Amino acid sequence: MAIYVGNLHYEVEEGELREVFAEYGTVRRVYLPEDRETGKKRGFGFVEMSTDDEEDKAIETLDGAEWMGRQLKVNKARPRENDNRDSNRGSGGGYRKNNNFSRRGGGDY
Repeated sequence: MAIYVGNLHYEVEEGELREVFAEYGTVRRVYLPEDRETGKKRGFGFVEMSTDDEEDKAIETLDGAEWMGRQLKVNKARPRENDNRDSNRGSGGGYRKNNNFSRRGGGDY
């Protein structure tokens, strides 16, 4: 299982977050998603620890704690839910950004 960590400062680095959670056990993985277009961090992340007990202890202690000037929101991560944006992936239809259609040859379209 993973821990969701919300309301993170946008400048936080994976190593810094790992260090905070390491006080509660062995950190297996840290992931800080970035915006696809800007490459900037999105203000939340995920931490995986070795055991459920370690995760529970970290959640209990860090939820609501202030870090880097922000009050953290820490809880068990929920599985990602499908939304309408994902429902058409792979179908081959729909609007596609950056299509470069041209009218060469003067034909009717």
